[in-house]
Amino acid sequence: MVKIGLLSDTHGWLDPRILDFFKECDEAWHCGDIGALAVTDELEARFTLRAVYGNVDGGVMRRIFPEFRRFTCEGVEVLMTHIGGYPGHYDRRVEAILRAEPPRLFLCGHSHIAKVQYDKELACLHINPGAAGRYGFHAACTAVRFAIDAGNIRELELLELKK
Repeated sequence: MVKIGLLSDTHGWLDPRILDFFKECDEAWHCGDIGALAVTDELEARFTLRAVYGNVDGGVMRRIFPEFRRFTCEGVEVLMTHIGGYPGHYDRRVEAILRAEPPRLFLCGHSHIAKVQYDKELACLHINPGAAGRYGFHAACTAVRFAIDAGNIRELELLELKK
């Protein structure tokens, strides 16, 4: 079993309350708009990190992290990117990838809106953890925690904090 802390849109700031929420996690996954290497350095110091760059991330981030990341975790194929949309409204760059080889779990950020939705057509769970940073129109900082165990996604929890 792997316990995962999922976040996005930190925009250069990592709330210590999110680190506390992730304290039992084995890995931290960041869906882009990281904003500063200090964020990923802090996450890597505590967890195995998997991340993608977002639209506000500059050259250094784009050299370190990919735009799309596809991997398997505990028997679950995962696709992660920053701008992805959601079931029925996928970003056009992502939709072809999803339809050609649907993952079991699709993760993205960008919207600053936390959303968990199952796509019946693709047999894929979509998770957007919302925005974990201070900057943006969101009223609350959010992050998600879940476990993957022998091909099963379970124990999904949402953290919501006042900005």
